Amino acid sequence: MTTVTRSSDLACDVLVIGAGAGGLSTAITARKQGLDVIVVEKEAYFGGTTAFSGGVLWIPGNPHAKHAGIEDTRAAAIDYLRHETGSMFDQTAVDAFLDNGPRMIDFFERETSVEFLPTLYPDYHPDAPGGVDVGRSIVAKPFDARALGPDIARLRPPLKSITFIGMMFNSSSADLKHFFNATKSLASAWYVAKRLASHLRELVFYRRGVQVTSGNALAARLAKSALDLGIPIHTGTGAKELITDKGQVSGAIVVANGSEMRISARRGVVLACGGFSHDLARIAAAYPHLQRGGEHVSPVPTGNTGDGARMAERVGGRVDLRYPQPAAWMPVSRVPMKDGSYGVFPHLLDRYKPGVIGVTRGGVRFTNESNSYHDVGAAMIEACRDERETAMWLICDHTTIRRYGLGFAKPAPLSLKPHLKNGYLVKGRTLAELAQRAGIDGAALEATVREYNRDALVGQDRAFGRGTTSFNRYLGDATHAPNPCVAPIGEGPYYALKLVMGDLGTFDGIATNAHGQVLKGAEPIAGLYAVGNDRASVMGGNYPGAGITLGPIMTFGYLTGLHLAGRADTHNTVSQLRSAA
Repeated sequence: MTTVTRSSDLACDVLVIGAGAGGLSTAITARKQGLDVIVVEKEAYFGGTTAFSGGVLWIPGNPHAKHAGIEDTRAAAIDYLRHETGSMFDQTAVDAFLDNGPRMIDFFERETSVEFLPTLYPDYHPDAPGGVDVGRSIVAKPFDARALGPDIARLRPPLKSITFIGMMFNSSSADLKHFFNATKSLASAWYVAKRLASHLRELVFYRRGVQVTSGNALAARLAKSALDLGIPIHTGTGAKELITDKGQVSGAIVVANGSEMRISARRGVVLACGGFSHDLARIAAAYPHLQRGGEHVSPVPTGNTGDGARMAERVGGRVDLRYPQPAAWMPVSRVPMKDGSYGVFPHLLDRYKPGVIGVTRGGVRFTNESNSYHDVGAAMIEACRDERETAMWLICDHTTIRRYGLGFAKPAPLSLKPHLKNGYLVKGRTLAELAQRAGIDGAALEATVREYNRDALVGQDRAFGRGTTSFNRYLGDATHAPNPCVAPIGEGPYYALKLVMGDLGTFDGIATNAHGQVLKGAEPIAGLYAVGNDRASVMGGNYPGAGITLGPIMTFGYLTGLHLAGRADTHNTVSQLRSAA
Protein backbone atom coordinates (compact mmCIF):
# COMPACT_ATOMS: atom_id res chain seq x y z
CA MET A 1 0.00 0.00 0.00
CA THR A 2 1.25 3.47 -0.89
CA THR A 3 2.69 5.35 2.11
CA VAL A 4 5.03 7.93 0.58
CA THR A 5 3.96 11.52 1.14
CA ARG A 6 4.57 13.94 -1.72
CA SER A 7 4.27 17.70 -1.92
CA SER A 8 1.09 17.30 -3.93
CA ASP A 9 -0.55 15.12 -1.24
CA LEU A 10 -3.45 16.57 0.78
CA ALA A 11 -4.78 16.33 4.31
CA CYS A 12 -8.22 17.08 5.74
CA ASP A 13 -10.56 16.11 8.55
CA VAL A 14 -13.05 14.35 6.28
CA LEU A 15 -12.61 12.87 2.82
CA VAL A 16 -15.86 12.25 0.94
CA ILE A 17 -15.68 9.95 -2.09
CA GLY A 18 -18.59 10.84 -4.37
CA ALA A 19 -20.46 14.06 -5.14
CA GLY A 20 -24.14 13.10 -5.20
CA ALA A 21 -26.72 14.04 -2.57
CA GLY A 22 -25.29 11.59 -0.03
CA GLY A 23 -21.72 12.80 -0.30
CA LEU A 24 -22.54 16.50 -0.53
CA SER A 25 -25.07 16.50 2.33
CA THR A 26 -22.49 14.79 4.53
CA ALA A 27 -19.75 17.19 3.46
CA ILE A 28 -21.88 20.29 4.05
CA THR A 29 -23.02 19.13 7.50
CA ALA A 30 -19.47 18.30 8.58
CA ARG A 31 -18.15 21.62 7.27
CA LYS A 32 -20.89 23.51 9.11
CA GLN A 33 -19.61 21.84 12.28
CA GLY A 34 -16.15 23.31 11.65
CA LEU A 35 -14.43 20.38 9.94
CA ASP A 36 -12.09 20.63 6.95
CA VAL A 37 -13.65 18.60 4.13
CA ILE A 38 -12.51 17.45 0.68
CA VAL A 39 -14.83 15.85 -1.88
CA VAL A 40 -13.50 13.73 -4.75
CA GLU A 41 -15.63 12.52 -7.67
CA LYS A 42 -14.30 10.17 -10.33
CA GLU A 43 -16.56 11.46 -13.10
CA ALA A 44 -16.20 14.80 -14.86
CA TYR A 45 -19.43 16.04 -13.30
CA PHE A 46 -20.72 16.47 -9.76
CA GLY A 47 -24.31 15.58 -8.93
CA GLY A 48 -24.26 11.79 -9.22
CA THR A 49 -27.53 9.93 -9.65
CA THR A 50 -29.25 12.85 -7.90
CA ALA A 51 -28.82 15.01 -11.01
CA PHE A 52 -30.80 12.45 -13.06
CA SER A 53 -33.54 12.04 -10.46
CA GLY A 54 -36.87 13.71 -9.77
CA GLY A 55 -35.32 15.61 -6.85
CA VAL A 56 -38.06 14.41 -4.48
CA LEU A 57 -37.51 13.61 -0.80
CA TRP A 58 -39.90 11.49 1.30
CA ILE A 59 -39.80 12.99 4.80
CA PRO A 60 -42.78 12.28 7.10
CA GLY A 61 -43.49 15.25 9.36
CA ASN A 62 -41.54 17.63 7.14
CA PRO A 63 -41.94 21.36 7.89
CA HIS A 64 -43.63 22.14 4.55
CA ALA A 65 -46.47 19.73 5.31
CA LYS A 66 -46.84 21.15 8.81
CA HIS A 67 -46.92 24.69 7.43
CA ALA A 68 -49.69 23.66 5.02
CA GLY A 69 -51.71 22.23 7.90
CA ILE A 70 -51.47 18.63 6.64
CA GLU A 71 -52.12 16.21 9.46
CA ASP A 72 -49.75 13.28 9.83
CA THR A 73 -48.37 11.42 12.80
CA ARG A 74 -45.14 9.66 13.61
CA ALA A 75 -47.15 6.59 14.61
CA ALA A 76 -48.78 6.48 11.16
CA ALA A 77 -45.38 6.74 9.47
CA ILE A 78 -44.06 3.86 11.60
CA ASP A 79 -47.12 1.76 10.77
CA TYR A 80 -46.60 2.44 7.08
CA LEU A 81 -42.91 1.61 7.13
CA ARG A 82 -43.55 -1.52 9.17
CA HIS A 83 -46.09 -2.64 6.58
CA GLU A 84 -43.86 -1.72 3.63
CA THR A 85 -40.60 -3.22 4.85
CA GLY A 86 -42.10 -6.40 6.31
CA SER A 87 -39.48 -8.72 7.75
CA MET A 88 -36.77 -6.15 6.96
CA PHE A 89 -38.24 -3.53 9.32
CA ASP A 90 -35.46 -2.02 11.47
CA GLN A 91 -36.94 -0.07 14.37
CA THR A 92 -33.77 1.75 15.37
CA ALA A 93 -32.94 2.84 11.82
CA VAL A 94 -36.55 3.94 11.23
CA ASP A 95 -36.51 5.92 14.49
CA ALA A 96 -33.29 7.66 13.43
CA PHE A 97 -34.79 8.53 10.05
CA LEU A 98 -38.13 9.79 11.35
CA ASP A 99 -36.56 11.76 14.24
CA ASN A 100 -33.97 13.49 12.07
CA GLY A 101 -35.59 13.88 8.64
CA PRO A 102 -37.51 17.06 9.55
CA ARG A 103 -34.46 18.41 11.42
CA MET A 104 -32.35 17.80 8.33
CA ILE A 105 -34.77 19.83 6.18
CA ASP A 106 -34.73 22.67 8.72
CA PHE A 107 -30.93 22.63 8.78
CA PHE A 108 -30.43 22.74 5.01
CA GLU A 109 -33.08 25.38 4.38
CA ARG A 110 -31.77 27.54 7.21
CA GLU A 111 -28.02 27.12 6.64
CA THR A 112 -27.55 26.54 2.89
CA SER A 113 -28.82 27.32 -0.62
CA VAL A 114 -31.01 24.19 -0.57
CA GLU A 115 -34.75 24.90 -0.72
CA PHE A 116 -37.76 22.66 -1.15
CA LEU A 117 -41.38 22.94 -2.22
CA PRO A 118 -44.35 20.81 -1.15
CA THR A 119 -45.84 18.34 -3.64
CA LEU A 120 -49.20 16.65 -3.99
CA TYR A 121 -47.68 13.18 -4.30
CA PRO A 122 -49.59 10.49 -2.41
CA ASP A 123 -47.68 7.62 -0.87
CA TYR A 124 -47.31 4.84 -3.45
CA HIS A 125 -49.57 2.59 -1.35
CA PRO A 126 -51.85 5.18 0.27
CA ASP A 127 -54.47 2.60 1.26
CA ALA A 128 -51.96 0.54 3.27
CA PRO A 129 -51.86 0.95 7.08
CA GLY A 130 -50.38 4.37 7.85
CA GLY A 131 -50.36 5.51 4.21
CA VAL A 132 -51.38 9.06 3.33
CA ASP A 133 -52.75 10.84 0.28
CA VAL A 134 -50.47 13.87 0.52
CA GLY A 135 -47.77 15.56 2.57
CA ARG A 136 -44.72 13.33 2.92
CA SER A 137 -42.97 14.15 -0.37
CA ILE A 138 -41.23 17.45 -1.08
CA VAL A 139 -39.21 18.50 -4.14
CA ALA A 140 -36.18 20.68 -4.72
CA LYS A 141 -37.08 24.22 -5.71
CA PRO A 142 -36.09 25.15 -9.30
CA PHE A 143 -32.71 26.85 -9.53
CA ASP A 144 -30.85 29.17 -11.87
CA ALA A 145 -27.66 27.21 -12.39
CA ARG A 146 -25.79 30.34 -13.47
CA ALA A 147 -25.31 30.92 -9.74
CA LEU A 148 -22.63 28.23 -9.93
CA GLY A 149 -20.48 30.53 -12.07
CA PRO A 150 -17.85 28.65 -14.09
CA ASP A 151 -18.71 25.47 -12.18
CA ILE A 152 -21.96 25.22 -14.13
CA ALA A 153 -19.87 23.30 -16.67
CA ARG A 154 -19.30 20.61 -14.03
CA LEU A 155 -22.98 20.13 -13.11
CA ARG A 156 -24.13 16.80 -14.52
CA PRO A 157 -26.65 17.48 -17.30
CA PRO A 158 -30.09 15.89 -16.94
CA LEU A 159 -30.79 12.57 -18.63
CA LYS A 160 -31.10 13.41 -22.34
CA SER A 161 -33.97 11.05 -22.99
CA ILE A 162 -36.33 12.83 -20.57
CA THR A 163 -35.67 16.36 -21.81
CA PHE A 164 -36.94 18.18 -24.87
CA ILE A 165 -33.89 19.70 -26.63
CA GLY A 166 -32.32 19.82 -23.18
CA MET A 167 -35.32 21.51 -21.52
CA MET A 168 -36.26 20.07 -18.14
CA PHE A 169 -39.74 19.39 -16.79
CA ASN A 170 -41.14 17.76 -13.72
CA SER A 171 -44.38 15.80 -13.53
CA SER A 172 -46.31 18.56 -11.74
CA SER A 173 -44.90 21.59 -13.55
CA ALA A 174 -46.88 24.15 -15.53
CA ASP A 175 -44.54 23.42 -18.43
CA LEU A 176 -45.94 19.94 -18.98
CA LYS A 177 -49.55 21.08 -18.82
CA HIS A 178 -48.95 23.83 -21.36
CA PHE A 179 -46.89 21.65 -23.70
CA PHE A 180 -49.65 19.03 -23.75
CA ASN A 181 -52.22 21.73 -24.56
CA ALA A 182 -50.15 23.82 -26.98
CA THR A 183 -52.28 22.79 -29.98
CA LYS A 184 -55.57 23.30 -28.14
CA SER A 185 -55.11 26.60 -26.26
CA LEU A 186 -53.80 29.99 -27.38
CA ALA A 187 -52.64 30.69 -23.82
CA SER A 188 -50.68 27.44 -23.76
CA ALA A 189 -49.26 28.06 -27.23
CA TRP A 190 -48.00 31.49 -26.12
CA TYR A 191 -46.53 30.04 -22.92
CA VAL A 192 -44.71 27.35 -24.89
CA ALA A 193 -43.38 29.87 -27.43
CA LYS A 194 -41.90 32.03 -24.67
CA ARG A 195 -40.48 29.02 -22.84
CA LEU A 196 -38.81 27.73 -26.00
CA ALA A 197 -37.37 31.14 -26.87
CA SER A 198 -35.87 31.48 -23.40
CA HIS A 199 -34.42 27.97 -23.53
CA LEU A 200 -32.88 28.51 -26.96
CA ARG A 201 -31.12 31.61 -25.64
CA GLU A 202 -29.70 29.52 -22.80
CA LEU A 203 -28.38 26.96 -25.29
CA VAL A 204 -26.65 29.69 -27.28
CA PHE A 205 -24.90 31.24 -24.27
CA TYR A 206 -24.36 28.24 -21.96
CA ARG A 207 -24.73 25.17 -24.22
CA ARG A 208 -27.29 23.80 -21.76
CA GLY A 209 -30.49 24.79 -20.02
CA VAL A 210 -29.77 26.89 -16.94
CA GLN A 211 -33.26 26.96 -15.42
CA VAL A 212 -32.96 23.57 -13.78
CA THR A 213 -35.60 21.58 -11.94
CA SER A 214 -36.00 18.28 -10.13
CA GLY A 215 -32.81 16.42 -9.23
CA ASN A 216 -30.67 18.73 -11.33
CA ALA A 217 -31.85 21.60 -9.12
CA LEU A 218 -31.09 19.65 -5.95
CA ALA A 219 -27.61 18.71 -7.18
CA ALA A 220 -26.93 22.33 -8.18
CA ARG A 221 -28.15 23.68 -4.84
CA LEU A 222 -26.05 21.20 -2.87
CA ALA A 223 -22.96 21.93 -4.96
CA LYS A 224 -23.48 25.69 -4.63
CA SER A 225 -23.75 25.28 -0.85
CA ALA A 226 -20.59 23.16 -0.68
CA LEU A 227 -18.56 25.49 -2.88
CA ASP A 228 -19.75 28.55 -0.95
CA LEU A 229 -18.44 26.87 2.22
CA GLY A 230 -15.03 26.44 0.62
CA ILE A 231 -15.36 22.68 0.19
CA PRO A 232 -13.31 21.68 -2.86
CA ILE A 233 -15.03 19.23 -5.23
CA HIS A 234 -12.32 17.50 -7.24
CA THR A 235 -14.03 16.03 -10.30
CA GLY A 236 -12.20 13.58 -12.55
CA THR A 237 -10.60 12.18 -9.38
CA GLY A 238 -11.29 8.54 -8.58
CA ALA A 239 -10.53 6.69 -5.37
CA LYS A 240 -8.23 3.71 -5.89
CA GLU A 241 -7.88 2.29 -2.38
CA LEU A 242 -8.33 3.11 1.26
CA ILE A 243 -5.38 3.79 3.56
CA THR A 244 -5.40 2.03 6.92
CA ASP A 245 -3.27 2.59 9.99
CA LYS A 246 -3.49 0.10 12.86
CA GLY A 247 -7.00 -0.95 11.90
CA GLN A 248 -8.31 2.58 11.31
CA VAL A 249 -9.12 4.03 7.91
CA SER A 250 -7.06 7.20 7.67
CA GLY A 251 -7.39 8.30 4.06
CA ALA A 252 -7.38 7.11 0.46
CA ILE A 253 -5.21 6.91 -2.63
CA VAL A 254 -6.92 8.79 -5.46
CA VAL A 255 -6.06 9.09 -9.14
CA ALA A 256 -6.40 12.27 -11.20
CA ASN A 257 -5.05 12.78 -14.72
CA GLY A 258 -3.23 9.47 -14.46
CA SER A 259 -1.32 10.45 -11.30
CA GLU A 260 -1.80 9.04 -7.83
CA MET A 261 -2.22 11.25 -4.79
CA ARG A 262 -2.54 10.43 -1.10
CA ILE A 263 -5.29 12.21 0.85
CA SER A 264 -5.18 11.69 4.60
CA ALA A 265 -8.33 12.17 6.64
CA ARG A 266 -8.04 12.77 10.38
CA ARG A 267 -11.70 12.09 11.24
CA GLY A 268 -12.77 9.66 8.54
CA VAL A 269 -13.44 8.66 4.95
CA VAL A 270 -17.01 8.63 3.63
CA LEU A 271 -17.95 6.27 0.80
CA ALA A 272 -20.62 7.92 -1.37
CA CYS A 273 -19.99 6.21 -4.71
CA GLY A 274 -23.62 5.71 -5.77
CA GLY A 275 -24.15 1.98 -5.30
CA PHE A 276 -23.49 -0.86 -7.73
CA SER A 277 -26.01 -0.42 -10.57
CA HIS A 278 -23.24 -0.83 -13.16
CA ASP A 279 -21.14 -3.44 -11.35
CA LEU A 280 -21.82 -6.24 -13.83
CA ALA A 281 -20.58 -9.04 -11.60
CA ARG A 282 -22.57 -7.95 -8.54
CA ILE A 283 -25.84 -7.26 -10.36
CA ALA A 284 -25.53 -10.63 -12.12
CA ALA A 285 -25.59 -12.19 -8.65
CA ALA A 286 -28.28 -9.87 -7.26
CA TYR A 287 -30.85 -9.37 -10.04
CA PRO A 288 -33.17 -12.33 -10.71
CA HIS A 289 -33.82 -11.43 -14.35
CA LEU A 290 -30.09 -11.39 -15.04
CA GLN A 291 -29.73 -14.76 -13.35
CA ARG A 292 -32.13 -16.05 -16.04
CA GLY A 293 -29.95 -14.53 -18.77
CA GLY A 294 -32.15 -11.48 -19.40
CA GLU A 295 -31.33 -7.84 -20.08
CA HIS A 296 -30.89 -4.91 -17.70
CA VAL A 297 -30.47 -1.33 -18.89
CA SER A 298 -29.90 1.16 -16.09
CA PRO A 299 -30.40 4.91 -16.64
CA VAL A 300 -28.24 5.87 -13.64
CA PRO A 301 -24.74 7.28 -14.25
CA THR A 302 -22.36 4.71 -15.69
CA GLY A 303 -19.82 5.57 -12.99
CA ASN A 304 -21.92 3.76 -10.35
CA THR A 305 -19.79 0.63 -10.61
CA GLY A 306 -19.69 -0.44 -6.97
CA ASP A 307 -16.37 1.21 -6.07
CA GLY A 308 -17.51 1.95 -2.53
CA ALA A 309 -18.70 -1.60 -1.92
CA ARG A 310 -15.40 -3.07 -3.08
CA MET A 311 -13.31 -0.66 -0.98
CA ALA A 312 -15.40 -1.44 2.10
CA GLU A 313 -15.07 -5.18 1.56
CA ARG A 314 -11.29 -4.95 1.26
CA VAL A 315 -11.05 -3.61 4.83
CA GLY A 316 -13.58 -6.00 6.34
CA GLY A 317 -16.95 -4.42 5.56
CA ARG A 318 -19.73 -6.47 4.04
CA VAL A 319 -22.33 -6.07 1.31
CA ASP A 320 -25.17 -8.50 1.88
CA LEU A 321 -27.56 -9.33 -0.96
CA ARG A 322 -30.51 -9.91 1.33
CA TYR A 323 -33.42 -7.70 0.34
CA PRO A 324 -36.35 -9.27 -1.53
CA GLN A 325 -35.88 -6.59 -4.19
CA PRO A 326 -32.20 -5.56 -4.40
CA ALA A 327 -32.82 -2.39 -6.39
CA ALA A 328 -35.41 0.27 -7.15
CA TRP A 329 -36.86 -1.15 -10.36
CA MET A 330 -37.67 1.10 -13.29
CA PRO A 331 -39.10 -0.21 -16.59
CA VAL A 332 -37.18 1.51 -19.40
CA SER A 333 -37.05 1.59 -23.18
CA ARG A 334 -33.92 1.73 -25.34
CA VAL A 335 -33.93 4.85 -27.51
CA PRO A 336 -31.94 4.69 -30.79
CA MET A 337 -29.87 7.87 -31.10
CA LYS A 338 -28.64 9.50 -34.30
CA ASP A 339 -25.00 8.58 -33.62
CA GLY A 340 -25.85 4.88 -33.45
CA SER A 341 -25.83 4.69 -29.66
CA TYR A 342 -28.83 4.06 -27.42
CA GLY A 343 -30.37 6.30 -24.80
CA VAL A 344 -32.42 5.01 -21.88
CA PHE A 345 -35.94 6.32 -21.26
CA PRO A 346 -37.44 5.69 -17.78
CA HIS A 347 -41.22 5.24 -18.00
CA LEU A 348 -42.47 7.59 -15.32
CA LEU A 349 -45.70 8.96 -16.83
CA ASP A 350 -47.12 7.15 -19.85
CA ARG A 351 -48.22 3.97 -18.03
CA TYR A 352 -50.68 5.95 -15.95
CA LYS A 353 -52.58 7.43 -18.89
CA PRO A 354 -55.98 6.13 -20.01
CA GLY A 355 -55.85 3.96 -23.12
CA VAL A 356 -52.35 2.54 -22.47
CA ILE A 357 -51.96 -1.08 -21.32
CA GLY A 358 -48.94 -3.30 -20.73
CA VAL A 359 -48.64 -6.94 -21.84
CA THR A 360 -46.05 -9.71 -21.77
CA ARG A 361 -44.74 -11.46 -24.87
CA GLY A 362 -47.65 -13.82 -24.29
CA GLY A 363 -50.03 -10.94 -25.01
CA VAL A 364 -51.60 -10.76 -21.54
CA ARG A 365 -51.78 -8.05 -18.91
CA PHE A 366 -50.06 -8.93 -15.64
CA THR A 367 -50.39 -5.93 -13.30
CA ASN A 368 -51.95 -2.55 -12.64
CA GLU A 369 -50.01 -0.39 -15.10
CA SER A 370 -50.69 2.70 -12.98
CA ASN A 371 -48.81 1.37 -9.97
CA SER A 372 -45.36 2.73 -9.18
CA TYR A 373 -42.42 1.96 -11.45
CA HIS A 374 -40.93 -0.27 -8.76
CA ASP A 375 -44.14 -2.25 -8.32
CA VAL A 376 -44.57 -2.67 -12.08
CA GLY A 377 -40.92 -3.71 -12.35
CA ALA A 378 -41.30 -6.33 -9.62
CA ALA A 379 -44.45 -7.60 -11.34
CA MET A 380 -42.53 -7.81 -14.65
CA ILE A 381 -39.85 -9.94 -13.04
CA GLU A 382 -42.48 -12.25 -11.57
CA ALA A 383 -44.59 -12.45 -14.75
CA CYS A 384 -41.52 -13.44 -16.79
CA ARG A 385 -40.01 -15.84 -14.24
CA ASP A 386 -40.29 -18.78 -16.66
CA GLU A 387 -38.85 -16.86 -19.60
CA ARG A 388 -35.34 -15.85 -20.48
CA GLU A 389 -36.37 -12.27 -21.28
CA THR A 390 -37.98 -9.92 -18.75
CA ALA A 391 -39.94 -7.47 -20.89
CA MET A 392 -43.32 -5.86 -21.42
CA TRP A 393 -44.93 -4.01 -24.31
CA LEU A 394 -47.00 -0.86 -23.91
CA ILE A 395 -49.97 -0.94 -26.30
CA CYS A 396 -52.22 1.93 -27.38
CA ASP A 397 -54.24 3.28 -30.30
CA HIS A 398 -53.49 6.27 -32.53
CA THR A 399 -55.68 8.74 -30.64
CA THR A 400 -53.96 7.92 -27.35
CA ILE A 401 -50.39 8.20 -28.61
CA ARG A 402 -51.14 11.50 -30.32
CA ARG A 403 -52.60 12.88 -27.10
CA TYR A 404 -50.07 11.64 -24.55
CA GLY A 405 -47.09 10.35 -26.48
CA LEU A 406 -45.48 7.03 -25.59
CA GLY A 407 -42.06 6.90 -23.99
CA PHE A 408 -39.57 9.00 -25.94
CA ALA A 409 -42.18 9.55 -28.70
CA LYS A 410 -43.79 12.91 -28.01
CA PRO A 411 -47.49 13.80 -28.48
CA ALA A 412 -48.86 15.82 -31.40
CA PRO A 413 -47.83 17.94 -33.17
CA LEU A 414 -44.40 16.24 -33.11
CA SER A 415 -44.04 13.48 -35.67
CA LEU A 416 -43.95 9.75 -34.91
CA LYS A 417 -42.17 8.93 -38.20
CA PRO A 418 -38.58 9.02 -36.84
CA HIS A 419 -39.53 6.57 -34.07
CA LEU A 420 -41.21 4.21 -36.51
CA LYS A 421 -38.28 4.41 -38.93
CA ASN A 422 -35.62 3.58 -36.33
CA GLY A 423 -37.70 0.81 -34.78
CA TYR A 424 -38.36 2.44 -31.42
CA LEU A 425 -42.11 2.15 -32.06
CA VAL A 426 -43.92 -0.69 -33.80
CA LYS A 427 -47.13 0.08 -35.72
CA GLY A 428 -49.90 -2.16 -37.03
CA ARG A 429 -53.20 -1.50 -38.80
CA THR A 430 -54.79 -4.23 -36.70
CA LEU A 431 -53.92 -5.77 -33.34
CA ALA A 432 -52.98 -9.00 -35.12
CA GLU A 433 -50.58 -7.15 -37.42
CA LEU A 434 -49.12 -5.21 -34.48
CA ALA A 435 -48.58 -8.42 -32.52
CA GLN A 436 -46.88 -10.12 -35.47
CA ARG A 437 -44.48 -7.21 -35.94
CA ALA A 438 -43.74 -6.87 -32.24
CA GLY A 439 -43.29 -10.58 -31.59
CA ILE A 440 -46.33 -10.85 -29.29
CA ASP A 441 -48.96 -13.62 -29.22
CA GLY A 442 -51.63 -12.14 -31.50
CA ALA A 443 -54.66 -14.17 -30.44
CA ALA A 444 -53.93 -13.53 -26.78
CA LEU A 445 -53.45 -9.79 -27.38
CA GLU A 446 -56.82 -9.52 -29.17
CA ALA A 447 -58.51 -11.38 -26.31
CA THR A 448 -56.75 -9.19 -23.74
CA VAL A 449 -57.92 -5.98 -25.43
CA ARG A 450 -61.51 -7.28 -25.71
CA GLU A 451 -61.57 -8.14 -22.02
CA TYR A 452 -59.94 -4.86 -20.98
CA ASN A 453 -62.32 -2.80 -23.15
CA ARG A 454 -65.47 -4.34 -21.62
CA ASP A 455 -64.62 -2.76 -18.27
CA ALA A 456 -62.88 0.30 -19.69
CA LEU A 457 -66.06 1.42 -21.45
CA VAL A 458 -67.45 2.24 -18.00
CA GLY A 459 -64.13 3.40 -16.51
CA GLN A 460 -63.34 0.24 -14.58
CA ASP A 461 -60.55 -2.30 -14.40
CA ARG A 462 -61.86 -5.29 -12.49
CA ALA A 463 -58.80 -7.36 -13.39
CA PHE A 464 -56.20 -5.16 -11.64
CA GLY A 465 -58.01 -2.21 -10.03
CA ARG A 466 -56.37 0.49 -12.09
CA GLY A 467 -57.28 4.00 -10.97
CA THR A 468 -58.57 2.90 -7.57
CA THR A 469 -55.89 4.64 -5.47
CA SER A 470 -55.01 8.29 -5.12
CA PHE A 471 -51.51 7.51 -6.39
CA ASN A 472 -52.82 5.82 -9.54
CA ARG A 473 -55.02 8.84 -10.24
CA TYR A 474 -52.34 11.44 -9.46
CA LEU A 475 -50.38 10.70 -12.62
CA GLY A 476 -53.38 9.85 -14.77
CA ASP A 477 -55.34 12.36 -16.86
CA ALA A 478 -57.48 14.41 -14.49
CA THR A 479 -59.57 15.65 -17.42
CA HIS A 480 -60.66 12.13 -18.34
CA ALA A 481 -63.80 10.83 -16.61
CA PRO A 482 -64.86 8.73 -14.87
CA ASN A 483 -61.41 7.15 -14.36
CA PRO A 484 -58.26 9.18 -15.13
CA CYS A 485 -56.29 5.95 -15.72
CA VAL A 486 -58.72 3.91 -17.80
CA ALA A 487 -60.07 4.32 -21.33
CA PRO A 488 -60.87 1.75 -24.02
CA ILE A 489 -58.37 0.95 -26.76
CA GLY A 490 -60.18 2.16 -29.86
CA GLU A 491 -59.76 1.84 -33.59
CA GLY A 492 -56.39 1.27 -35.26
CA PRO A 493 -53.72 1.90 -36.21
CA TYR A 494 -52.09 0.57 -33.04
CA TYR A 495 -48.66 1.05 -31.51
CA ALA A 496 -46.37 -1.07 -29.34
CA LEU A 497 -43.26 -0.07 -27.40
CA LYS A 498 -40.96 -2.64 -25.78
CA LEU A 499 -39.81 -2.05 -22.20
CA VAL A 500 -37.05 -3.92 -20.38
CA MET A 501 -35.85 -3.71 -16.79
CA GLY A 502 -33.75 -0.88 -15.40
CA ASP A 503 -33.23 0.62 -11.97
CA LEU A 504 -33.00 3.96 -10.17
CA GLY A 505 -30.32 2.72 -7.78
CA THR A 506 -29.52 -0.22 -5.56
CA PHE A 507 -31.25 -1.04 -2.25
CA ASP A 508 -28.77 -3.63 -1.00
CA GLY A 509 -25.48 -2.11 0.09
CA ILE A 510 -22.78 -1.77 2.73
CA ALA A 511 -23.85 -2.69 6.26
CA THR A 512 -23.63 0.34 8.58
CA ASN A 513 -25.00 1.60 11.84
CA ALA A 514 -27.37 4.58 11.89
CA HIS A 515 -24.50 7.08 11.85
CA GLY A 516 -23.16 5.50 8.69
CA GLN A 517 -20.15 3.77 10.28
CA VAL A 518 -19.24 0.73 8.20
CA LEU A 519 -19.52 -2.45 10.21
CA LYS A 520 -17.08 -5.34 10.47
CA GLY A 521 -19.21 -7.96 12.08
CA ALA A 522 -21.09 -6.08 14.78
CA GLU A 523 -18.43 -3.40 15.36
CA PRO A 524 -17.71 -0.20 13.41
CA ILE A 525 -14.57 0.07 11.32
CA ALA A 526 -12.84 3.12 12.78
CA GLY A 527 -12.72 6.02 10.36
CA LEU A 528 -14.93 4.52 7.63
CA TYR A 529 -18.48 5.60 6.76
CA ALA A 530 -20.92 4.95 3.94
CA VAL A 531 -23.82 7.12 2.77
CA GLY A 532 -26.22 7.34 -0.16
CA ASN A 533 -26.84 4.25 -2.27
CA ASP A 534 -23.53 2.81 -1.06
CA ARG A 535 -25.18 1.89 2.25
CA ALA A 536 -28.09 -0.53 2.58
CA SER A 537 -31.47 1.18 2.33
CA VAL A 538 -33.63 1.70 5.40
CA MET A 539 -36.60 0.82 3.14
CA GLY A 540 -35.70 -2.87 3.20
CA GLY A 541 -36.02 -3.45 -0.53
CA ASN A 542 -39.40 -1.77 -1.05
CA TYR A 543 -40.50 1.58 -2.53
CA PRO A 544 -43.18 3.18 -0.31
CA GLY A 545 -43.36 6.65 -1.88
CA ALA A 546 -41.88 9.37 -4.05
CA GLY A 547 -38.49 10.31 -2.64
CA ILE A 548 -37.78 7.28 -0.43
CA THR A 549 -34.25 7.22 -1.84
CA LEU A 550 -33.23 10.87 -1.47
CA GLY A 551 -35.11 11.45 1.80
CA PRO A 552 -33.10 8.87 3.75
CA ILE A 553 -29.93 9.66 1.78
CA MET A 554 -29.89 13.27 2.93
CA THR A 555 -31.12 12.44 6.43
CA PHE A 556 -28.43 9.85 7.09
CA GLY A 557 -25.84 12.04 5.33
CA TYR A 558 -26.75 14.74 7.83
CA LEU A 559 -26.40 12.28 10.73
CA THR A 560 -23.04 11.06 9.41
CA GLY A 561 -21.78 14.63 9.15
CA LEU A 562 -22.77 15.25 12.77
CA HIS A 563 -21.12 12.05 13.94
CA LEU A 564 -17.87 12.92 12.20
CA ALA A 565 -17.88 16.20 14.10
CA GLY A 566 -18.52 14.48 17.43
CA ARG A 567 -22.09 15.74 17.51
CA ALA A 568 -23.83 12.36 17.37
CA ASP A 569 -25.88 12.98 20.52
CA THR A 570 -27.10 16.45 19.50
CA HIS A 571 -30.47 15.09 18.42
CA ASN A 572 -30.75 12.22 20.88
CA THR A 573 -29.46 9.57 18.51
CA VAL A 574 -27.76 6.51 19.96
CA SER A 575 -24.26 5.68 18.80
CA GLN A 576 -24.92 2.04 18.04
CA LEU A 577 -28.28 2.21 16.31
CA ARG A 578 -28.15 -0.49 13.71
CA SER A 579 -29.27 0.05 10.10
CA ALA A 580 -28.70 -2.81 7.73
CA ALA A 581 -26.62 -4.84 10.15
